[in-house]
Amino acid sequence: MAIISWKDEYSVGISEIDRQHHKLIDLINQLNDAMTQGKGKEILGKILADLISYTHNHFKAEEKLFDQYGYPDAEEHKIKHQKMTEKVLDLQKQFKAKKISITFEVMDFLQNWLDKHILGTDKKYGPYLNGKGVK
Repeated sequence: MAIISWKDEYSVGISEIDRQHHKLIDLINQLNDAMTQGKGKEILGKILADLISYTHNHFKAEEKLFDQYGYPDAEEHKIKHQKMTEKVLDLQKQFKAKKISITFEVMDFLQNWLDKHILGTDKKYGPYLNGKGVK
């Protein structure tokens, strides 16, 4: 059962980015389902691998739009992306080192990403890029 469902408030008004944000919600729900079934550690390696791939592709897509359309807060946003990328890689490192509480740390990180980054930082660029014709 999904712990998080897509809501219109998650939309940044750019279809490509919104589709990518759907993927993040899917990862959260996959991890939650596995944790509920007591299988969080079994799926965590795959979730982290998917998250690393997602992070690379998603941030690259956002940053390309920032550069293409001269988003004024691009540098600050890119710094946040770098920190989030470092955190994902650190979580994978902890997982490989067999840290016990890592599943809950990953879930907290993912939910924080959704709540603070998408609903906060990402929502700021939507109107700017929409104003440049990006939909």
